[in-house]
Amino acid sequence: MVDPRLLKMLKDAALTALVAAALGIFIVGFRTVDVGSRAGLSFQYEFVDLAVALVIIFFGRLGLQMAAMGLRWPAIALGIVMIAAGASPMQLPSGFLHWFVALGGVLLVIRAVWPWADQAIHAAARTPTGRIVNTIGTQWLGWVLLGIAIVMPFTPFADQKTMDLGVLILTYVMLGWGLNIVVGLAGLLDLGYVAFYAVGAYAYALLSTQHGLGFWAVLPLAGMFSASFGILLGFPVLRLRGDYLAIVTLGFGEIIRLVLLNWVDFTNGPAGIGTIPGPTLFGAVFAETAPEGKQTVSEMLGIPFHGIHRLIFLYYIILLLALITNLFTQRMRRLPVGRAWEALREDETACKALGINPTNTKLTAFAVGAMFAGFAGSFFAAKQRFISPESFTFIESAIILAIVVLGGMGSQIGVVLAAVLLIGLPEWFRELGNYRMLAFGLAMVLIMVFRPRGLIGHREPSIRLHPVGSGGSG
Repeated sequence: MVDPRLLKMLKDAALTALVAAALGIFIVGFRTVDVGSRAGLSFQYEFVDLAVALVIIFFGRLGLQMAAMGLRWPAIALGIVMIAAGASPMQLPSGFLHWFVALGGVLLVIRAVWPWADQAIHAAARTPTGRIVNTIGTQWLGWVLLGIAIVMPFTPFADQKTMDLGVLILTYVMLGWGLNIVVGLAGLLDLGYVAFYAVGAYAYALLSTQHGLGFWAVLPLAGMFSASFGILLGFPVLRLRGDYLAIVTLGFGEIIRLVLLNWVDFTNGPAGIGTIPGPTLFGAVFAETAPEGKQTVSEMLGIPFHGIHRLIFLYYIILLLALITNLFTQRMRRLPVGRAWEALREDETACKALGINPTNTKLTAFAVGAMFAGFAGSFFAAKQRFISPESFTFIESAIILAIVVLGGMGSQIGVVLAAVLLIGLPEWFRELGNYRMLAFGLAMVLIMVFRPRGLIGHREPSIRLHPVGSGGSG
């Protein structure tokens, strides 16, 4: 007699493959190609790719069901078979299917082994020694990441593409740390954070192109303008919580984008603002030839000109800005206002009962978070040298929020790790074309499955009433 559990698992796997087929036939099954100026567009069918992908999904789902029902060894065996199939020299229709099969097998093995490892990790973390080790490990991880970031431009693989990716990741790290103040510490769900990013970018673009101000002069002004808009957003949402707060902040972000798009006389509308000057080093510009009355960095330092010098300079600027954001956040968390943010996140009613002013607490959280977004926006405009409203859509807010949530609410190191994964993966898999977004979505799904509280879910409290291991009651 057939085991009912097996029938249930087969039915679930078949249903999953059927849903994937219905969704994937329009994404993977065919695509349009340009066959010539006269013939126009034509369909190129890739049903074999789709069929192989559905087989992988069927067996992957079957293995996940086995692991969930306690049949770990069959799930591990199925995962090993998938890894072997992906690593085999057999010819699959598309090159991406090789790594897709192997990656599915690796993830299946991890899912089967994960309960044992997860129990061991939680058991160690529940002991006082384990908590201390976790804290020290997180601190060491932070110093290691900082050391890698400092020396990366001098490594052999630091070409122009790598440096550009490093600048992009650090920009999102800074934005994630800024939003972490609002969402992770104060517990205020903000879906319009990109609005403050846009304010900082346009502040620098307009002040530099129309009034001749330099990057270092505008940088604090951009932060002040964005903080002012943060306070402006804070007043209407003082009585809102949860979903209602998210909707209002989303509307605020769209208002800013539409103003930038339609106020043509001021922002140049959809055409954007170009020829934005970049940051200078003691007045010297990063260019092969300098404008009249100025000198280039190559002439000032007496070195040959190379295009990567500007990227290295930008890299260290955003690294410095990100470190300032992190240091400022850590210091603020230990001050009364930082503890008020965390108390507001836990229970607003209890905050009022304790005499904490929720109005001032919310406004400070919005203002400080918006200020760092303004700094990042000013840097973005200086790096790109061209900005337009299309750079500040809702998807940017969603990505920044995903970095904060997937990294672990309130965790600074978690934001770094999430930014490396979510921003780096699509770039690393760019040669796969449209399939590279599979890596982005897969990373988000896996983090939520295996680490529902974020990559760094455990976070030490900002202040302790008694030291760990003192025996006193908190």
